[in-house]
Amino acid sequence: DPKTGEIVGTDVATQTRQTLANLAAILAEHGLGLDDVVKSTVHLQDLHRDFAAYDEVYREHFTKPYPVRTTVGSQLMNILVEIDFVAYKKS
Repeated sequence: DPKTGEIVGTDVATQTRQTLANLAAILAEHGLGLDDVVKSTVHLQDLHRDFAAYDEVYREHFTKPYPVRTTVGSQLMNILVEIDFVAYKKS
């Protein structure tokens, strides 16, 4: 939560929704939206357990063709998902 700095939710779907909302807000500050994302890198604490739930939320936020995506399992400190984007802004 950007207001409190606290982790939102205890499941990957909730944390993914919050992370995507945070990233969408950052993009909006620069005149961009999720349709401007060309690549995402995603780290999941438990790739095997959480991929399906994360992927369902991810697909709710993007339209085809989806951005290029790399999803890996990682050791994360007290969170279930971490996402970063590369976005393209036309001149």
